[in-house]
Amino acid sequence: MTRAAGLGRDPGDIGAASPSSTGTTTGTTTGAGTSTGAGPQRPASSGGKPPRRRTARGRAARGRTSRGPSAPATDRGFLSDFDWRRPHVRWTMRGAHSLLLIGLVVGCVGPMLWLTKAAISTTQDTLRAPMELWPSGVDWDNLSTAWNQAEISTYFANTVWVALGSWFFQLLVATTGGYVLAVLRPAYARVITGAVLATLFLPGVIVLVPLFLTVLDLPLLNVSLLNTYWAVWLPAGANAFNVLLVKRFMDSLPGDVFEAARMDGAGPLRMLWSVALPMSKPVLGVVSIFAVLNAWKDFLWPLIVLPEPTMQPLSVRLPIIRDTVELDVFLAALLISMALPIAIFLVFQRLFLRNAGLGGAVKG
Repeated sequence: MTRAAGLGRDPGDIGAASPSSTGTTTGTTTGAGTSTGAGPQRPASSGGKPPRRRTARGRAARGRTSRGPSAPATDRGFLSDFDWRRPHVRWTMRGAHSLLLIGLVVGCVGPMLWLTKAAISTTQDTLRAPMELWPSGVDWDNLSTAWNQAEISTYFANTVWVALGSWFFQLLVATTGGYVLAVLRPAYARVITGAVLATLFLPGVIVLVPLFLTVLDLPLLNVSLLNTYWAVWLPAGANAFNVLLVKRFMDSLPGDVFEAARMDGAGPLRMLWSVALPMSKPVLGVVSIFAVLNAWKDFLWPLIVLPEPTMQPLSVRLPIIRDTVELDVFLAALLISMALPIAIFLVFQRLFLRNAGLGGAVKG
C-alpha cells in the first residue's frame, strides 16, 4: 500500500513536502517515476531537484583523505628495494662498486704516486725494480738537481707567467662577453652568440697559419709579437667555449636582482662588478681551472711563437732536456711541473662544488 501511494503522488508534492513527512518513507521516487531501494530518504531541495549522487571519483578522493597523506614516491634505480633486500644481490653490487673504486684509484692516482716515488729514487732502482719502494734509500738530491742544474726554475717561472696571463685574458673576455650577451642583451646578441658558437666547429689546425701571420705582423700597428708573451696571451683570450659557458650560467641568474640594481642607479660596469661577478663565483672557478690547465700543458703554440729558449715554458723545454740529464733528474723535473696544477685544482674545485653562488650579491 505504501508503494502504491507513493506512485500515485504528484512529483511536485514530493518536492514541496516537509522533511518530517518524507523522512519515514520507505522508497524514493525519481523524476522518471521509478523507485529505488529502501532506506531513509534525504530531504529534497526546495527547487525540486533530485539529491546529488556520490560519484566514484568523489569516494576515491574521500578515501585518500581519510587514509592520510600518501608516502613520498621514490625513484627506482637499476635495482628495486626488493632486489636490494636479497643478500646475494646486495653483496654482488657492493663488490662491483668496490672493484670500480679500486680501478679508478689505481688508474688515476697510481701514475702520480709512482712518479712521486721514482722522482726521489736512483736511476738504477727505477730501472731494476720499478715497483719497489726505495731499495737503495731516498735520494732527495734529484729535486735540487732538477731545479738548479736543469734550469727547471727558469722554465717553471716562464710557465707560471704564461698561465697567469692566459688566465687573466680568458677570464676578462669570458666574463665581459657572457655578461653582455646574457644580461645586457643588445639587439645583435643572437647574431654574436651564433657567430661565437660557429667557431667551436672549426679545428684549431685550420686557424693556426692565419693566427701566426696575424701575430707576425699585427694589423694596424705593424708590429711583431714573436718572442713576447703577448703572442700567447691574446690568442688565449679568444676562447669561445668560456664565453658560452659564462653566458649560459648568467642566463640562469635572477633578473630581479639586476632590475633592482638599475632602479638604484647602478650602471652596466657597476652591475658587472657588484652583482654579476659575486653571483658567478662557481663558473669563474671552472673557467679559471680550464684556463690555467690549458695554458700549462699547451705545447704547439708556445713552441711556434716563443723560439727563444729562455722564454719557453716547461711543456716545450721538458722534451728537450730529457736527453741532457739522468732519468731520475728528469722524473724529478716532471714531478715539479705536475705539482702546481694539482694544487690549483684542489684550491679552485671548492668554488664550483659548494652551492654558494648567490651569497655575494643577495642579502638576507
